[in-house]
Amino acid sequence: MDFAHFFMSWIDPQLLGLVGLGTFAGIYIGAIPGLSVTMAVSILISFTFGWEMYDALALMIGIYMGGVYGGSRTAILLNIPGAPSAIATALDGYPLAKKGLAGEAIGLSTTMSALGGLVGIAVLGLAAPAVSEFAIRFQPRDYLLLAVLGILLVGSLSGESLIKGVFAGALGLTIGCVGLDPLTAEERFTFGHVELWGGISFVAVMIGLFGVSEALMQLQHIDTPAVKQKISRVIPSWRAVVKFLPLSLQSSAIGVIIGALPGTGGDIAALMAYDHAKRVTRNPKVPFGKGAQEGLVAPETANNAAVGGAFIPMLTLGIPGDSVTAIIIGAMFIHGLNPGPMLMIERPEMFWFILGALVLAVGFMLLFGLTGIRLFVKVVELPRAMLFPLILLLSIIGAFAVNNSLTDVYWMLGFGVLGYFMKLYGYQLGPVILGVILSRLIDDNWRRAIISERESLGGLMHGILTSPLSLTLFLAVLAILFTSTPLWPMLKTRLHRRRPGKDEA
Repeated sequence: MDFAHFFMSWIDPQLLGLVGLGTFAGIYIGAIPGLSVTMAVSILISFTFGWEMYDALALMIGIYMGGVYGGSRTAILLNIPGAPSAIATALDGYPLAKKGLAGEAIGLSTTMSALGGLVGIAVLGLAAPAVSEFAIRFQPRDYLLLAVLGILLVGSLSGESLIKGVFAGALGLTIGCVGLDPLTAEERFTFGHVELWGGISFVAVMIGLFGVSEALMQLQHIDTPAVKQKISRVIPSWRAVVKFLPLSLQSSAIGVIIGALPGTGGDIAALMAYDHAKRVTRNPKVPFGKGAQEGLVAPETANNAAVGGAFIPMLTLGIPGDSVTAIIIGAMFIHGLNPGPMLMIERPEMFWFILGALVLAVGFMLLFGLTGIRLFVKVVELPRAMLFPLILLLSIIGAFAVNNSLTDVYWMLGFGVLGYFMKLYGYQLGPVILGVILSRLIDDNWRRAIISERESLGGLMHGILTSPLSLTLFLAVLAILFTSTPLWPMLKTRLHRRRPGKDEA
């Protein structure tokens, strides 16, 4: 029976050990800034070339699942996201650590990451064909609108000022466009410097804006004693899990859908889920950005749910959902498999094996994530005079490790100073990173959309208005713009005034 392969990695000691080893390694690779899951999986291909197919996939799946979760560790403890998918986690995770609740934050993020991962896997197993059919309907104009929607959503990450949020997002887009044009090879924002032809490393931007800027901000509190962490309870209570269950399921749905869209991934899913949490959470005990648990639950469930989502187009259509699944597709080709519609017909046992290995990886992630927390959070209790050099050292290593280039280190330090001044003047850093992430998506799909309409803006608008999917995204963009103007509070006030009169009548 093909379904029996679901338990293959559970009962085979070698496969069980490889999934566990991969998950453990992925957690700590994901926690180190600059060492990405994509990098780890790509290196593995050369090592696993001569392995059995099941062994190679078991190790890669473990690293993938563990690495997506691992970025939350340094995001919570040091405000340095280990991976782009943990950027939103740092917004409320680090304030919780500063209050002495690092253990509680890590425990909650681990539990919710596991829940999101299971939801993503369940959708992969039960509704893969339906979700992939929905994802394949996305045209270039839809990806363009989705990216614009993401940029506008940064207004909710920037307090009450949409202008500051859009400015920060536009700055990120500009940074992401530096280098040679991918289509024409013309220079963009290079100012004649050959060193800028390859663009600016995203990792250098991320580490500088989050890690170095935080170290600079905290220098003024160098003599302040470190906050003692409360580790009385690591595993969240059932009451807390039930309380956050509706939000986690909604965030998981966002993660699965965004993860199933080729070229997106957990980073975009996490930021969109964070924005969703801010919009649906009424009267949070702690404001978002100051240590709200909802701000931790939403991105952590979404980025792990996106793992299952990314496998959907890969297994059903042969289209990678993100960079990691693109590498896994290459590994499957090397081992004689052909991901796509025929895989489910010719090799259905592989589908069930991957599904079972993903579930097992979630179990190992929960086990490794909830153990060793007491030792791990001691990092936050280090004296500030020792902690800040440690942050700078990790930042330098992370920036240098990507391309083995000192230029990236200089960029990282420069963006650290920029991030410091942005914080001083009330600009959030998340929108900048989101802009860098979305820059390529906007650039590529704007070209495809306008070329498909023979470079006619009228034709592009006609396509948007006549397509139900495009029209829905377009209306969502307009709704965000309207609700961010001064007219929206005035309209809400008038509606509230009219409602009592209507009730009395």
